[in-house]
Amino acid sequence: MGLSQDMYDIAVVGAGPAGATFARLAAAQYRVLVLDRKTDAPGSFHKPCGGLLSPDAQKALSRFDLTLPKEVLVDPQIFSVKTIDLATGLTRHYQRFYANLDRHKFDRWLQSLIPPQADCVTGQCTAVKRDGDGFRLSCRLADGAMREYRARALVGADGAGSLVRRAFFPQKQIRRYVAIQQWFPETHRSPFYSCVFDPETSDCCSWSISKDHYFIFGGAFAPKGCRESFERQKEKLKAFGFQFGEPLRTEACQVLRPSSPRAFCTGEGDVFLIGEAAGFISPSSLEGFSWAIQSGTMLAEALAPGFAGAAARYRRKTRALRVRLTGKMLKCPFMYRPALRRLVMESGVGSIRLYGEKK
Repeated sequence: MGLSQDMYDIAVVGAGPAGATFARLAAAQYRVLVLDRKTDAPGSFHKPCGGLLSPDAQKALSRFDLTLPKEVLVDPQIFSVKTIDLATGLTRHYQRFYANLDRHKFDRWLQSLIPPQADCVTGQCTAVKRDGDGFRLSCRLADGAMREYRARALVGADGAGSLVRRAFFPQKQIRRYVAIQQWFPETHRSPFYSCVFDPETSDCCSWSISKDHYFIFGGAFAPKGCRESFERQKEKLKAFGFQFGEPLRTEACQVLRPSSPRAFCTGEGDVFLIGEAAGFISPSSLEGFSWAIQSGTMLAEALAPGFAGAAARYRRKTRALRVRLTGKMLKCPFMYRPALRRLVMESGVGSIRLYGEKK
């Protein structure tokens, strides 16, 4: 196994929105190593995701005067969400201002913004451990070879299944789901974005979105029997006009859903967690882009004065973020408890009536 003899200041595991944002900012001050397995090659890892950029995420990007390249955006741009409660049969439309994008291209674009002085390595981190005053990371490179790297500090930006979180904070448990997503040829006459609730198959939500002549359907399910629950939900949705056909691609990954403030873990000492690895994801909508970008930015700011006291500074900086996510936990009953959800949907509060729709 090859060993990089150089000691990096910071090793970042994962280069999604959180890791790429942090590395872009920290590389101006520190010697940064970034490990990520995504490439543009066929068969490369793609994160299962609806790929909708929320207004909060757009705001987080606008702080850096960043504009999305057209190659990242997909057709169509949709301005309402069709919300379906399968338990009651209720359907409502709510206005939304999301940007419809290609998630993989979005991630790769953010990676392209990392300055060249950072070392970006294509590969999967397979193990991390303390090594004297720093850390040793094992990585399986794209060609299958194994290599080790060393760093003074470690940043876990590796999502729901975070290797870094498991290795250093195993006691910090958080509620987990399996996100399953399938791609189909688009056959609907009018493309749409939907949010689906079905308490019989999941206490979380599902989604659909059209992208460049593809129809994507996915959902978050309890790990046990997740695929069976997914297929049952698809069958139910056929009665609501969903057209599936034979899937072109099936994807799956873990997704977190914090249920209490204790679920958040920002790190300790010289180990830091950002994005979903820290538990920063909306428990109501599973939106993670905005929290990832914000937490990556906050950690870079916390490390700007140096390593000493950085963990405490980072935790202070993320306090407002954690408070806002806790507020979303309080919102969850109105979305996920069937009786409360029915009252909200029947009231029509916040919904829009489609042209020609009966009152």
